[in-house]
Amino acid sequence: MDYEMIAKTAIEAGFTHVAPLDPVTVELKPEVRQMCHACHQYEKRWSCPPGCGPLDKCKRQIAEYPHGILVQTVEELEDPLDGEGMIEAENLHKQHFQELNNQLRKEHPDILALGAGCCSQCEVCTYPNDPCRFPEKMVSSMEAYGMVVSEVCKANNLPYYYGPCTITYTSCFLMK
Repeated sequence: MDYEMIAKTAIEAGFTHVAPLDPVTVELKPEVRQMCHACHQYEKRWSCPPGCGPLDKCKRQIAEYPHGILVQTVEELEDPLDGEGMIEAENLHKQHFQELNNQLRKEHPDILALGAGCCSQCEVCTYPNDPCRFPEKMVSSMEAYGMVVSEVCKANNLPYYYGPCTITYTSCFLMK
């Protein structure tokens, strides 16, 4: 994996911060998965628990990838309660993520892309009655896989907090 080239592509896609991700540092925690129960997408999407599979399956899947990259979109907010700014930053991050995902898949078709928030490929997911319409485009979140994002960042020497009145969205790509 050519980290420098991938990092350059990530910055060109619009991310503000990029760092190598060592998949060995990733811990999947049941308590993170438990938090998914409170989300309005729980049991409603293939990308979210339980549709994305049990943690042991996620762990086996991650173990197949020796390389990775963390990407972040960090934006300033007008104030700590700037909901509009938070949504704009999230949308921007998802645009960057999709652009980089499309670019990386050209060289790494079997990439595991884990985003921020639930999959939004389809307005209404087919879960649980029919298979996913676009399994090659479906994206689970890092949290759906049981990751504490701030801990993954720390373990890979990437800050997670950039000061008051900022918001950080983080995603990762795992590659063979």
